[in-house]
Amino acid sequence: MKRRLHGWLAAPALIVCLGLVAAACGDSGGGDAGSGGTGGGGPSQVQLAAATLNGSGATFPRAFYEEVILAFKDAQPAVTVNYAGGGSGTGRQNLQDGVVDFAGSDGLVRADDVPKYKGEFLYFPTVVAPITVSYNLSGVDRLSLNADTIARIFQRQVTVWNDPAIAATNAGVSLPSTPIVVAHRSDGSGTTENFTKYLAAAAPNVWTRGSGSTVEWPTDTQAGNGNTGVAQIVQSTNGAIGYVDLADAKASGLKFASVINKAGQPVTPTLAATSAALDGVPVNADLTYNPLNADGATSYPISAPTWVLVYKNQTDRAKGEALKGFLTFMLTEGQELAEDVDYARLPVSLQQKALQKVNEIVVPAP
Repeated sequence: MKRRLHGWLAAPALIVCLGLVAAACGDSGGGDAGSGGTGGGGPSQVQLAAATLNGSGATFPRAFYEEVILAFKDAQPAVTVNYAGGGSGTGRQNLQDGVVDFAGSDGLVRADDVPKYKGEFLYFPTVVAPITVSYNLSGVDRLSLNADTIARIFQRQVTVWNDPAIAATNAGVSLPSTPIVVAHRSDGSGTTENFTKYLAAAAPNVWTRGSGSTVEWPTDTQAGNGNTGVAQIVQSTNGAIGYVDLADAKASGLKFASVINKAGQPVTPTLAATSAALDGVPVNADLTYNPLNADGATSYPISAPTWVLVYKNQTDRAKGEALKGFLTFMLTEGQELAEDVDYARLPVSLQQKALQKVNEIVVPAP
């Protein structure tokens, strides 16, 4: 993972960003109630009033959000943004309880939970990234796994590394008889939700544990809090395997397997393979979409989306305008930071739709 100093913005990128903001915001400058306002205007256009925004939720995009928050502070010094992580389930619950201004979530709100929220909420896609199948196996530096075998490993039906199912997709690799240690999330997690949704879609005749932010794992597995917690288990245990976002896997120095996709091709979890998985994926009107187990010979099949959730009708003008400014920044200048912290930026078409949706946020009149 690379981190860069701010004051980074190249002139061509700035021109593109301002063009997108203008397209999203039109030519008004009011931010009046009922119109959605323009408080999301680019930070180089309007200096926002003092406000503090608090968010919590997904750890999957946390490295990207931390970079964006730092850069946004440079551009809008009067606005402070805090992001606590805690997992997608925590973020959704906190937004539902009204104790945060925005939630990070890798998963969608269940239909039976929607009435529990304090009003209509909006989804804003932010970045996309691969979920790696990370492992720690002494002497084995390359590995290819298909969906059925991954499902059997995480269900504890394959328990040693030289099992014939693993050997079948790893010709020429000397696999030891080391016992497999499975690591998973202990908290309500969007990474778990997307990983198990992938297994349900790609290994429907093998995976039997369902999908969701939590599932019932076998009792002889180990649990870690957040992506970093799973990464720590894998990093410290020879024979371990776990699902970890790319940023945390790289930061922890983990090895990760190539995953055999629908086209039968082993694909490593790169940003290019993640972007390939988005080609042709339909996007719903609320900007939700599903790139898991996507078609395409070069697609990485465990490419996961993530969103920021906010209430459509804001009750505090300064916070509402700051929230629109922060989202607009994340969707324009912030996208330039994505690849440096191991996330794929949004396709331009989805980026433009998200910018247009910023204008649906309604803030109180002065």
